[in-house]
Amino acid sequence: MIPAVHPRGSNVGGLLRYLFGPGKREEHAHPHLVAAWLDAGNLADLEPATTTSRRDVRRLAQLLEQPVRIAYRRPAKTVWHCSIRTHPTDRLLSNSQWAHIAGEVMAAVGLAPHGDHRAVRWVAVRHADDHIHLVATVVRQDRRTASAWNDYRNAQRACRELEERYGLYRIAPPGAGTRSWPTPRELNKAARRSPQQYGRAVAPRELLRRQVRTVATVAVDEPDFFARLRGAGILVRLRYSNRDPGQVTGYAVGLPEHTTAAGQTVWYGGGRLAADLTLPRLRAGWTSGGDQPHPARTAAQAYRPPPVAVYQRAAQVARDAAHHLAAATTAAAAAAIADAAADLLAATASAWEGRRGGPLTDAAEAFDRAAREPRRTVSGRVAQATRTRAMARLVALMGALTGDDERMAAIQLINALAGLADNLADIRESRQRLHQAHAARTAAAQIRAYLPRPSDSAKPSGKPAARPPRWQTKTALVRLPGRKR
Repeated sequence: MIPAVHPRGSNVGGLLRYLFGPGKREEHAHPHLVAAWLDAGNLADLEPATTTSRRDVRRLAQLLEQPVRIAYRRPAKTVWHCSIRTHPTDRLLSNSQWAHIAGEVMAAVGLAPHGDHRAVRWVAVRHADDHIHLVATVVRQDRRTASAWNDYRNAQRACRELEERYGLYRIAPPGAGTRSWPTPRELNKAARRSPQQYGRAVAPRELLRRQVRTVATVAVDEPDFFARLRGAGILVRLRYSNRDPGQVTGYAVGLPEHTTAAGQTVWYGGGRLAADLTLPRLRAGWTSGGDQPHPARTAAQAYRPPPVAVYQRAAQVARDAAHHLAAATTAAAAAAIADAAADLLAATASAWEGRRGGPLTDAAEAFDRAAREPRRTVSGRVAQATRTRAMARLVALMGALTGDDERMAAIQLINALAGLADNLADIRESRQRLHQAHAARTAAAQIRAYLPRPSDSAKPSGKPAARPPRWQTKTALVRLPGRKR
């Protein structure tokens, strides 16, 4: 259950006309009230009357604005707006259940405490099965301005409790996870572009995050990392220290085709992609990634054993990692192994599915959400983590499958990675981190459902090689919060 507190406004009538109207794309179905302020009376009496073509919201707007007109000190922004949406997998909630949810959220943000007859006036509008809108004027009925301090966090906290009470999908608390999600504007821009540009409608931030993580898995040091990024067609801009102009303190990446209206490249710093892709975090992984000196690690990268042997060895490493993950005695050791396992799965998905992505890439995304530890730097001084991350580097160099022998070895790796995800889910559940446990279970199911097959280009035939399937998903346009209606 996700609450979205929108920027405050001053036109409650305009907001109500939009909520009770057809929507921008006729998406509003049967808009109606499900709850209102204490002592508001019968909801049927508050419902806007239906005219020939629209709902007349003038009377409801006047009732909500009555305390504002007699306020001691009228604030500039008087309208508070919050939308609450359930997860697509959740069951359909009744109007009475939504009314209870609305009352709990209004009390949690401090605008309408339970039993306060002089609180602000508010209503809850439902015009779809999966969400409601809360609309309130921030002047109390005793003419004082109500304080909704920290309303976003308080709404989030209330929704986490309501998820548990109603048995709904449990999501991560605010700030959990390393992924930096694309903004609605970025998703809209990606949806307008041709799917052929990225292989499917993926926001540039998401595409860059995948590419940077894959390159970071393969790279052995900082110069190798930046060289591989440029070799992959990614633009790189380094940030230097003000005190020491020769010292690199950070980096930003961009895509040549992703520009602003003025033609300037849109840059994303490592921290804007994911918390563990900042340069200090990457440097910590390179310096603690193994006991061998740098020249020896570079020589190991240049060695290309047969892919079948690599996948068989990777499957054994994944099974060992699952065993050590279940038997880890400290949280730091388990976190280091899970972090390295996420790199192994991401490298496998990148090698087999490439830049276009696919179902295994989606599984790697879910596993990454379950594995990463955003609030501390995970120690790399764990032997099993070192071996797993070294195997991830080697798998990333193998590329697409080219024969049935490699496919059979890949199936062994798939089964081992699914077992690793199951063990990670058990650990997250034991520590009551249910959002990460759900992500790990999802990753395990997606991994088991994946069937690796040789690349079409490797099959001998007199006909031209068939193009690999594109995993395309339709991305709906996302409504931008705060836009004038």
